[in-house]
Amino acid sequence: MKKVLFAAMLAGTAFATPTLAADLARKAPVFVPPPVFSWTGFYAGVNVGYGFDDRSNVTTTGQLAVNVNNVNGGARPANARLNSDGVIGGGQIGYNWQVSPNWLFGIEADFQGTDIRDRRNVVTIPLNGIGTLNNVFQTQLDYFGTVRGRFGYTFDRTLIYATGGFAYGRVQNSANFFGPAGNNQFTGTTSKTETGYTVGGGIEHYFTQNWSVKGEYLYYDLGSTTTNVAVIVQPVGQGGGSGYNSRFNNDGHIVRMGLNYKFSGGVF
Repeated sequence: MKKVLFAAMLAGTAFATPTLAADLARKAPVFVPPPVFSWTGFYAGVNVGYGFDDRSNVTTTGQLAVNVNNVNGGARPANARLNSDGVIGGGQIGYNWQVSPNWLFGIEADFQGTDIRDRRNVVTIPLNGIGTLNNVFQTQLDYFGTVRGRFGYTFDRTLIYATGGFAYGRVQNSANFFGPAGNNQFTGTTSKTETGYTVGGGIEHYFTQNWSVKGEYLYYDLGSTTTNVAVIVQPVGQGGGSGYNSRFNNDGHIVRMGLNYKFSGGVF
């Protein structure tokens, strides 16, 4: 009898074991590795910031002997300082490639309107020592854009990068030299799109799968512009000689914040 009972218990265990194993397999949690964030893909966004120049120097020289003498004698300023600043804002679009596995290469183009400007009046004394002369210099950057490469290192959703490339902007420079009586004797304005380069760096962080925020610094140099400050035809202006050449340096700094949207999910 005992042998029969023991055999029955063994048979029951054999039948129950597969069922129990199947129940445990169904109930056991399946491990799914977390998705790996990827920077690769297209993005677009907006930016706003502050621009200021590099204490740009305006250098003035005379065209004829009488004008050269006025500059050498201090009647017209040989050098003047302009300290432009203002708000800048616009948008950007770009593409990133994340490789190996934390390095990033990218290209970005941006365009923005600006209110970077300055106006400076330099008072001088005529060569005869009678009265004073006002010499007014103005500069303004109407718009600004770049096409740049980006190279950086990622820490998961945070990127530290350097950037540099082509820059362009619409620059307006002008000079007006007045006589002792307050009459405008010499005037000149140059308005054109200048080109040059820009370099800088920044930090960017994705706070969701698709949205990121960045802080960025750029130095730009759009070369120099020479403005012909021509004599106003007498007797209206009562200026002497031909005129002056005033050379403006078009460089400065930009600090800005940006918000980007990435057009893919941000994960592998």
